[in-house]
Amino acid sequence: MSDALPGLLDDALRYAPEYRGGLSNHLPMALAALDALGASSQRLCSFASEHARRLEPRQPGRALDAAFDSAFERHLHAIEHRGIDAALREVLPRLMPGVGAAAFHGLIRTAYGVQARHASEIAAGLAYWDARFLPLLPALPAAPGDRGIAAWLGALAAALPGWSSPHSLIFERMAAVAETPAFREHAARLAIDDQMPRAIAALALDRYLASGNFTVLHVITSCHALRTLGPWLERPAEAWRWYSVAVAAGVVSSGVDLAARVQRPEPPPWPALIERAIASSNDHAIKLAHSAHAEAQAWGEDERYRQAVALVLGD
Repeated sequence: MSDALPGLLDDALRYAPEYRGGLSNHLPMALAALDALGASSQRLCSFASEHARRLEPRQPGRALDAAFDSAFERHLHAIEHRGIDAALREVLPRLMPGVGAAAFHGLIRTAYGVQARHASEIAAGLAYWDARFLPLLPALPAAPGDRGIAAWLGALAAALPGWSSPHSLIFERMAAVAETPAFREHAARLAIDDQMPRAIAALALDRYLASGNFTVLHVITSCHALRTLGPWLERPAEAWRWYSVAVAAGVVSSGVDLAARVQRPEPPPWPALIERAIASSNDHAIKLAHSAHAEAQAWGEDERYRQAVALVLGD
């Protein structure tokens, strides 16, 4: 870990969790991702200085900031008194039904805070998750269904032909599609087993390579984030079922073609991609490079994850 990261994460806490009417503050997440990619302290400092210009200070008079502040104090108190491990094990089951919060950014920010072992940043991630909690179903179906993730998503998309939403933010579109009768009807059909993390990771990578879709990018990074939190999930099967519901809402609301295929060129090797990601000012490219590198190591899809990074970097 860079010597600069803890102090930069502390400093980043003065900024609001969102800016410009609902865009997530990516500064702490990008800093943690840069650090994981091996960026120097100098690069972390320069990125923080540049990126902070677009952010807004926390203002207690704003509803979201007030909710964030209250939840932050609560989660930080739990971490300081019970430790990171116990606090996470206690709170994650309550938060998983709203895992799509802020287009998965509560989950991602929490996981990156855990990677950095930074108590205040973990509390901030949990607070953002709490403040933007996004329940898409009132409860999980009593038992898993009979369809794998790809078939389940295909059937759901087929039940909503031409569906669209006037909303501009990802989490708003996710909430809108979850309100349709078709979504609630199909939710009960998803099968769940110990291969679910791999299946969702494969689907997200496949759809991103075919589309370059911004929403699907967040499925790749959030899938990595949930895997990161795996050691603290007391009921992992239940957690992945809740996550799959949010993934379905995200993918279907994105409008991506679930059958499209695109042939991608041979990507550069990891060192070249990581060097470009570290130099990038694109926070989503930095996060995707970090997640893709980790997911490639987990699942063995090395070339295809390199293709995903090359795609987000503009190749």
